[in-house]
Amino acid sequence: MNKKALITFVTAGDPTINGTIQIVKELERKGADIIELGIPYSDPIAEGPVIQEANKRALMNNIKIKDIMNMVKEIRREVKVPLIYLLYYNCILQYGIERFFRECTECGIDGLIIPDLPYEELKEIEDVSTKYENEIDVITLVSPTSGDRIRRIAKKARGFLYCVSSLGVTGERDNFSTDFNEFFSIINISTSIPKAIGFGISTPEHVRMLKEYSDGLIVGSAIVRRIGESPSIDEAVKNVGDFVAILRKTIDEF
Repeated sequence: MNKKALITFVTAGDPTINGTIQIVKELERKGADIIELGIPYSDPIAEGPVIQEANKRALMNNIKIKDIMNMVKEIRREVKVPLIYLLYYNCILQYGIERFFRECTECGIDGLIIPDLPYEELKEIEDVSTKYENEIDVITLVSPTSGDRIRRIAKKARGFLYCVSSLGVTGERDNFSTDFNEFFSIINISTSIPKAIGFGISTPEHVRMLKEYSDGLIVGSAIVRRIGESPSIDEAVKNVGDFVAILRKTIDEF
């Protein structure tokens, strides 16, 4: 049986830069294979209330992209797993596309997820992203409603294909209405690139149900909620670590 990847998400700067550094180290220790770092933004349209609140907490600390780049440099002194930024296109545009990609390579970022830049609009960054394609994968998203676009998106995917489990925004869910057999039958005939399911995965039961379809599972809001509910950074590190250890064990079950 091939090992399935556990991909975890935290908002950079939530609760603090130092807190994020400690939590990311703990995520790796407890079995995360890839870690997504959300760059805080005032209008995160793809995010549900839990991650929106995390964005607000980070922005209240006056977190800037340059601070996050420096944070990643610090994280990279110990953390070896791939690190991915999840951010909105306006953040890249305001920072400067060339500068942003260059600094990503300098600090050790391996990929980018840009939810508001759909496949057809990737040409907005193509000149620069192509220049850095050996260092940074721009990861595309595909959803059950992508229809005929699924094949086109999947064929051009890099790094891994982010498969959105459900309509709407991120957030913990009780159940999923998607027909995953149908969804992945289209994806699997279109590409051999690794596939990871995200949006709504928040319990060991979800992991058991969905791991058969994909090469990886993405867990975000359930982790971010535990950070927000923790009274201290030490408690946040422990709570997140304990939860991720359970997910890791569940993914590895036969």
